[in-house]
Amino acid sequence: QVHLVESGGGLVQAGGSLRLSCTASGRTFSRYSMGWFRQTPEKEREFVASISVFRGTRDYADSVKGRFTISRDNARNTVYLQMDNLKPEDTAVYYCAAQNSGSADSRPNEYSYWGQGTQVTVSS
Repeated sequence: QVHLVESGGGLVQAGGSLRLSCTASGRTFSRYSMGWFRQTPEKEREFVASISVFRGTRDYADSVKGRFTISRDNARNTVYLQMDNLKPEDTAVYYCAAQNSGSADSRPNEYSYWGQGTQVTVSS
């Protein structure tokens, strides 16, 4: 069982930056591949970024490539999402998720554990 808690959301102007954190309970965090997803009332939950257990392989949605960076600190049981050059279309509730697999996936259904979400609002 993994319990995830996100933090770091907030209101920022376009072009600004935020860093989201997701801290996991338990002692097996290093065995889980991690993902970040986001959702708005108008859209289904969509993939943002992931980082695998094996080799720390990173993957990004095309819409955030070059602006967002995912990283993890296994000693702190935490995964981060650094978001730079934010745009109004990045406004959403951001969720972190854990997948008990060595390889990360972009499909939400492949993740077993989810955080409660943190709101990110980007003003124009």
